[in-house]
Amino acid sequence: MKAIKTIDQFNQIIQSDQPVIIKFYADWCPDCKRMDMFIGEIMEQYNNYDWYEVNSDEVEGLAQKYDVMGIPSLLIFQNGEKTAHRHSAYTKTPDDVLEFLKQELS
Repeated sequence: MKAIKTIDQFNQIIQSDQPVIIKFYADWCPDCKRMDMFIGEIMEQYNNYDWYEVNSDEVEGLAQKYDVMGIPSLLIFQNGEKTAHRHSAYTKTPDDVLEFLKQELS
């Protein structure tokens, strides 16, 4: 998963004409660490998509702009628009994440 470090970088990435998956997280977040333990296998299954991560504490303003109220959250962007959003409460297990991706990317 590639790290996004600036708002300009984020804005450039989300302009892709292909869906991009972006995880919002923070270093202090225990659920984020739990997700890190299983997300690798899911990324392999969905390796035809670009995956990115944004540290909500380091790149300020993006979480608020895109209604990220809890972390980790997964958002899908295409052509500059947010097309899907899975809030933290629904990203706790591999099945939760797979269901979201299957629903939104199939």
